[in-house]
Amino acid sequence: MKKINLAITGGLGRMGQQIIKSCKKDKNIRIISITENRIYKKKISGLKLQTNSKNSLKNAQVIIDFSVPKCTLEIIKIASELKKRVVIGTTGFSKNEEKIIEKYSRKVPILKAGNMSLGVNLLVYLTEIASRSLDNNFLSKVYEVHHKQKKDHPSGTALMLGKGIARGKNKDLNKIIGKKYLNKKSFPFSNKINFNSLRKGKIVGEHEVSFSSGKEIITLNHESFDRALYAEGALAAAKWLINKKPGLYSMRNVLNFK
Repeated sequence: MKKINLAITGGLGRMGQQIIKSCKKDKNIRIISITENRIYKKKISGLKLQTNSKNSLKNAQVIIDFSVPKCTLEIIKIASELKKRVVIGTTGFSKNEEKIIEKYSRKVPILKAGNMSLGVNLLVYLTEIASRSLDNNFLSKVYEVHHKQKKDHPSGTALMLGKGIARGKNKDLNKIIGKKYLNKKSFPFSNKINFNSLRKGKIVGEHEVSFSSGKEIITLNHESFDRALYAEGALAAAKWLINKKPGLYSMRNVLNFK
């Protein structure tokens, strides 16, 4: 395949830096622009850091965004005007911001995922199957751990798992979401889906879904050791998106899960 011209937004962030490293090992990717939300007088991989603008993004075929919700909305607005494809790995969007992203996806192809890992997306798929297979006597909850710098909670991945549980029951997560705990040693099952988020150290990511009938507990989990797996997933998403029509896609589409 021809090399894909890629723009990376949020280039100074943890994921931005990791994507830049992963691109060096991928012969099908060419980084042509690295941006941040303000001016920095420095270069990364020989490229001058730019701010998010039409000029900085105009030569890209795909934009990979791991930033913050406010910046993401600015980026997809520019992308829609330039007719550029966008891979969004940013998390922490409000319901209204989710609707704005969906609106822009009618104009340009957008792939949005709370987690780009193959293993995590398989976990979400298995969570949906388990939820569908278990009767209503089983209650569920979601637990996640991330590094102490992570601001949003529950994590985007935890919410993906919650959606997997809800989808298995043919329900809307927003209607069955329970309490959102932070840094609790333990937390209860309930008739809704409770979440507990732990923030400590430099942990890349741990996620666990539990189902309990009161007589037995079924647990599905995933642990990440290297942030590179997320970057590699984002690059796979960018390659997949290059020939797609406008629409809102996910890693589920990339991995062809039914």
